[in-house]
Amino acid sequence: MAKEFLKSGADSRKSLLDPRTKILLVITIAAIVLGGGSGRRMNVIRPALTAIPFVLFLLEKKWRLAAAYAFSYGLAYWGGIFLIPVTAGFCNSLLVAFCGIFAKFMPGIAMGAYLMNTTTVSEFMAAMERIHLPQKLSIPLSVVFRFFPTVREEYGAIGDAMRMRGIRFGGGKPFRMLEYRLIPLMVSCVKIGDELSAAALTRGLGAPVKRTNICRIGFGVCDAIAMIICIISIFLFLADKFAG
Repeated sequence: MAKEFLKSGADSRKSLLDPRTKILLVITIAAIVLGGGSGRRMNVIRPALTAIPFVLFLLEKKWRLAAAYAFSYGLAYWGGIFLIPVTAGFCNSLLVAFCGIFAKFMPGIAMGAYLMNTTTVSEFMAAMERIHLPQKLSIPLSVVFRFFPTVREEYGAIGDAMRMRGIRFGGGKPFRMLEYRLIPLMVSCVKIGDELSAAALTRGLGAPVKRTNICRIGFGVCDAIAMIICIISIFLFLADKFAG
């Protein structure tokens, strides 16, 4: 995840969608899928929005992410259909909560993962400047977007180091594994925050002059289709809410 997002805009291929379109899709999918509604129109809109992250992953050739999203969402969806009716008591309540919450949150999370995997920092900052978002908001967002992928990479590196030393959950040293992973990770988080702040200052973020950008962003046919889908979905969602 971090490798794509931390690249500069000059050497990465252009994404299928503009960053602004991706953000609109994230907001639309999260709001409508989480917002509920059981009208006849929403029974069509909601599955269509749920399928959008999967289709985008395939179009961007993110096969592993597409498979992970399809498997996890399918597990929650079919679990709600086949397992909930045949269980009772606490187990039934647990399945209802898990399957319901997971199925509602997963499309928005997947769309957010698509945004982070296919958008560089330069593209994100250029998009924020195009919509005239204040730097007080755009700079923290860009730092946060870089922070979590970097922490994920650091956690993987710590895990590799622990495996080389034979410290595993199944190796009879679970408490030592927690100690050797969590403490270095917390120290790394502090260091990563300082390094990202220094990198932001080095790149001129927050300077009183207008920044230049070498990446090119713009709307195309795919962006127009995505925006039409978002507008129609929001309109039908609001119509369903007010009609109810």
